Formats: sequence, structure tokens, C-alpha cells
Amino acid sequence: MTIITLELGHYRLQEQIGRSAYGVIWRASGPANTRDVALKFINHEQMAQAEPALRERWIASALNEIGFLQALEPWDERHIVRLLDSGWHQGLPVLALELLATDLGRHMQAQKTHQQAVPLPRLLSWVSQINQALAKVHQYGWRYLDLKPANVLLDWGLQTVKLADFGTNRHGLYTELHSYAGTANWQAPEQFFPQPEGSYQSSAASDYFSLGAMLYFLVTGGTPLQFCAACGNAYRSHQNAGAGLLLQASGGLLPATLQEDEVARFCAALPEAARDSALLLLRSLLHADPAQRPRHAIQISRMLHAIQGMQPERNYLDVTDPVRGMRRPTAANGWQTMRSA
Repeated sequence: MTIITLELGHYRLQEQIGRSAYGVIWRASGPANTRDVALKFINHEQMAQAEPALRERWIASALNEIGFLQALEPWDERHIVRLLDSGWHQGLPVLALELLATDLGRHMQAQKTHQQAVPLPRLLSWVSQINQALAKVHQYGWRYLDLKPANVLLDWGLQTVKLADFGTNRHGLYTELHSYAGTANWQAPEQFFPQPEGSYQSSAASDYFSLGAMLYFLVTGGTPLQFCAACGNAYRSHQNAGAGLLLQASGGLLPATLQEDEVARFCAALPEAARDSALLLLRSLLHADPAQRPRHAIQISRMLHAIQGMQPERNYLDVTDPVRGMRRPTAANGWQTMRSA
């Protein structure tokens, strides 16, 4: 049985539970009387075949994720996966993360297989929690840039979701150009289609586009947006050159981010009373122009509450009321003793 030693303890590998382009995730048992964890490694097989520049980028991504998670305050981990330990193994960084039951991608596939729909209140709660997680990322001055169902972890009771996988994070909310980052099937137009010089100009609003793609995916029972599917297919076939070919195929114009048949499918999946407000949020999130998307998480939170026909509670979301949301003693709450969230 393989034992991995990190900074705070020893971990025994049990079974591989996931993998990505550069990472491998194992379930592992930690110190006595602790819960199992998810150990995230860089894929040694892929590293052996990769070019030196790509190897450096993978290591930098892992260190980027460790640095971001270590910087979080304890009260910011409500909807962001917790980093429990970190270290090095065979010359590569390793993360020990809290282990949740599944992710939204797998859960939605299971729902689809069994022809079961997610109740609207639960679905909206998930979107609200993802919105809160993105608000924390943005609060720390980062862009997440890889929101997709596989990166949203779900607990055993299906009530709580947590954002995971922060290797794609880019620092600076609005100004810094960067190389290609993210997953083509879930990206905002500005993430997939580069600037003339070949770099990408993303912002916090890029994460909101992906949140809109997630909202559509959840409401329609696991159906991806046609725009995102087209970008994903183009990238798989032609890598970064796929963006130019996709523009060429659409006459030099950006393909529509939301088709009329998708509007009909989205509305048909909702109660009539919720359709107008839900469609307003969807169109706002999926606007091709980043400047026309919601400005911040508070605006999205209010629109989510409008779908349910209710006013937001003052102390319900930490993004709308940070003082009460963090339960910190201040003059605003009478210097109360800090309570758990």
C-alpha cells in the first residue's frame, strides 16, 4: 500500500477516483480518526511525454492552486473546497483536499439516466452557492476561468456544493492579458476567441458567462449550450486554431451565445411563474459583451431570488452582507461573539 507523506501527515492511497489532462485524484486515508481525503497529483505519465514548457505550466498551476487555497480565511471556505495539507512527492506538488461525494457533472448524468429532474429550489440553491464561491475568488483578486460541472463538488445530502480546481486561476480581475486557459465547452467568448495579438482578455464577467452556461445546463437536465458545444468541438479538432475556423464558418461574426430553440427549451423546463425572471438572468449572464453581464455577485443574487418570487434575507448570503455573513463581531452586530456559519 502506497503511503504519501505531506507537511502535516501521512496518507494511504486507496483508489483512483478521477483524472484530468494533467492531474490524477486518489481517495486516501489520513491520520487516525480523520475522514478520507482527495489527494491531487500531477499525472506522471503525462509529464514524461510533455514538452518542458508544458511541464513547467502544470507545476505552476498546482502551486498556483495551493497558494490560492492557503490564502483563504477559514470563513471563506463555505463554498470553496478546503485544502487540508500539501507537500511534494517524487519532485512534484501534491494537494490533500476535503473529499465530497460527487460532482455536478456525474450527478446530472445519473439524473438523466434515471429520467429524474432536479427540483427547482435545489437547483437555484446550487447556482446561488456557486455564485458565492465565485464572489470569494473575485474578492481575493482572481478570475476563476474554469467553471464547469466537473469542478463543482456535491455533498452526500445534495444540498451543498463547493468550487474546486483552482489551477486555472488568473490574478487580476480586469487588466491582465493571459494565455489560453480553461475548458472550451464552458468558456465565455473572450476566453475562446483571442485578441488580434493572440492573447486573451478575460475578467470576472467571464466567470459569469460560465455561470449562465451552468444555469442552462442544470435547468435543461444536463443539456449543454450549442455555442459552448461548438467551441468545444472546434478546440478538440484544431486546438487554438479552432477559434478562427469557427469565426470563418459563421461569416466572421461571433456565433450566437443563446439560440431561440434553447430559449424555448429552457422556459419549458420551468414553472410558468419563474420563466420571465429566469430567462432575464440567463440572457444577462450569457450576453456576448462582458460589459453587459451582471456587474457583481450581489446583482446575480437578487435576480436568483426574483426567480423564486422572494426578497433576499439580509443575513442569508455572505456576498450581500459580509458583516453578518462572516458572523464577525463588529459595531453593526453589537460586537457579538463570532458564531459558526
